[in-house]
Amino acid sequence: MENQEATTQAPPAAATAAPGDDAVDALEQRDAPPPAGQSEGGSSGAPKKPKSRKPGDRFKGLNIYLIMFIFIMVVALIIVAASYLQSQKSNTAKIKTQTLTQEDLKKVAASDATIGNNQQVLTIQSSAVFAGKVLIKDGLEVAGNLQIGGTVGLNNLTISGTTQMGQAQVNKNLAVAGDTSLQGGVTISKSLQVNGGATITGGLSAAQITTSSLQLNSDLTLTRHIVVGGGTPGRSNGSALGSGGTSSVSGSDTAGTLQVNTGSGTGAGCFATINFTTRYNGTPRVQITPVGSAAGAIDYYVNRSATNFSICTANAAPTGSSFAFDYFVVN
Repeated sequence: MENQEATTQAPPAAATAAPGDDAVDALEQRDAPPPAGQSEGGSSGAPKKPKSRKPGDRFKGLNIYLIMFIFIMVVALIIVAASYLQSQKSNTAKIKTQTLTQEDLKKVAASDATIGNNQQVLTIQSSAVFAGKVLIKDGLEVAGNLQIGGTVGLNNLTISGTTQMGQAQVNKNLAVAGDTSLQGGVTISKSLQVNGGATITGGLSAAQITTSSLQLNSDLTLTRHIVVGGGTPGRSNGSALGSGGTSSVSGSDTAGTLQVNTGSGTGAGCFATINFTTRYNGTPRVQITPVGSAAGAIDYYVNRSATNFSICTANAAPTGSSFAFDYFVVN
């Protein structure tokens, strides 16, 4: 009877046990000794049914914040990986650099060696001194200052910006398309041709200046003589020379001398007409100076035009006499 009471009281104790994990209950039930009056084979007592597991019980113990943190970390890793791959792809498009080793330097010093190609960049961190000549087959770009202590020979030099030169020597032609300002002294061994205007605020020293037109906006100061050049003008004799009289002219269109040798039977009229080698733009002003007392006693006058002028007399000149007239012509 005692065994039967113990057997009948076991089920209520199991029913009042606290619920736990199914796996823990199964282990406890497997390892626990069978109740009194019940054999290990389970011949006495009703068998216990396993508890059924719901689908949502597997994730019941996970925290929702932990899931969100893991998701954010995965997204961040994806973004970092994409950025790294994109940077590696952009770097491959750049020009590759090549390190100049000691062996490469020996090759350069010993022979004509080629290092890299035109798609690569040779970077020299230290200062470099070239004892011999340097030939650059392509363009030369200098990011910093360029200082040259010796002579520079250039076949063609194009300057687009502002340039300061302490001393420049041009052996051939120098063509300047824009405005040019020269602050210091300028020495020109050969010719200087200026197609536009030229403004010289300082002194101008030249052994010879040849110009087709000279315009002065201020006074002209000369410390030496005025020497007038040019071709000798033509001449034609007049009736005032008389029979057998002659004349000759020396000088130029600007200034000169008319030499007169009268003959017999002189009278009023012109001694000679001087024809200009170059026509004036208008009727010039002609100044006449008599040379000698015989010329001073004559009532002389001039007739003038843009092409010539004549020296004439209002009374008859002395026969068999020689005298002269100097002339100066300005327009």
